[in-house]
Amino acid sequence: MSAPNDAPSGAPVTVPAAGTVQVTEEQQIAADDEATDDAASDIGSSIASSTTSLAESIFNFRLENGRTYHRYKEGQYSYPNDERESDRLDLQHHQFLLSLHGKLGLAPPNDEDFKVERVLDVGTGTGIWAIDFGELHPEAEILGMDLSPPMAQPPPNVRFEVDDIEEPWLYSRPFDYIHCRMMTSSLSDWRQFIQRSYDNLTPGGYLELQEIDLMPKCDDGTLKPDAAMVRCFALLGEAANIVGRPFQDIPGLADIMREIGFVDIHIKTVKWPSNTWPKDNHHKLLGAWSNENFLRGIEAWTLAPLTRALGWKRAEVDVFLIDVRNEIKDRSIHAWWPCTALYGKKPEAEA
Repeated sequence: MSAPNDAPSGAPVTVPAAGTVQVTEEQQIAADDEATDDAASDIGSSIASSTTSLAESIFNFRLENGRTYHRYKEGQYSYPNDERESDRLDLQHHQFLLSLHGKLGLAPPNDEDFKVERVLDVGTGTGIWAIDFGELHPEAEILGMDLSPPMAQPPPNVRFEVDDIEEPWLYSRPFDYIHCRMMTSSLSDWRQFIQRSYDNLTPGGYLELQEIDLMPKCDDGTLKPDAAMVRCFALLGEAANIVGRPFQDIPGLADIMREIGFVDIHIKTVKWPSNTWPKDNHHKLLGAWSNENFLRGIEAWTLAPLTRALGWKRAEVDVFLIDVRNEIKDRSIHAWWPCTALYGKKPEAEA
């Protein structure tokens, strides 16, 4: 598979780090002062996503504020599981492909010639990553796990289970590769999750985490500290703390991985611009996908946390999000989100 409308980016900066951690970060993105909203519209119009729905009769979901949420372990996951969110998750999957230049991940198992037998996809969502990986590796058995049943029809080597990753792991055989994406504010104990992943990997197996730091960043001061975007994600962080699933320092997970025993740890951070403000084509395109992703997702991300944890009314959320959406679309605000992929290897032979 390939990234949608991929284009080369500027050369990354490799920063030496202590121990076994290799860190790759992007340089500051130059803003495009000449691009027009029409140009942004041209790029945005190329974005499309779709999802295959299973019969509604198999679902047992809860309706809240016009969105549906999982019934199993009700309230543990704050985001909806309806068709609107499924479409957005599939769109976001393609944004990850664009970020990683067509690859499903950075760990060696994502190479077509790397042989794997068993793979676990944690928080599989719509199942699109597991299905794509199953097509890349027809020799492998892929298990996708989530609190809600995926809406996709998997190939023969992919199966889905409704389960809670925070419950004790009872897998009968270890995995060669464990993939976990966008579980920020969904896990209460990252160290426990990483330890269980280590314990359930074969010697030489890999754990890969792909996460976004939801607090927006800015390199040139155009995103003001009192911006609605900043307040929005700060409120989400506050709500996440209240429910016991705080935002995680994503690069800091590498330290936990190393302490638990992983080696050959690699970290790569890509900037997701808030819209098409960047000058270079790759980040401009990535910004178009980010803009569509965040505009579609901002209600899904805020509605339950702000109403459940912070006591807001639905109408208050709707009014607040007007300013947030306007800032996400504002090309004079050069905001971006860090998207980080990190992976590590379980030693071939334990000491």
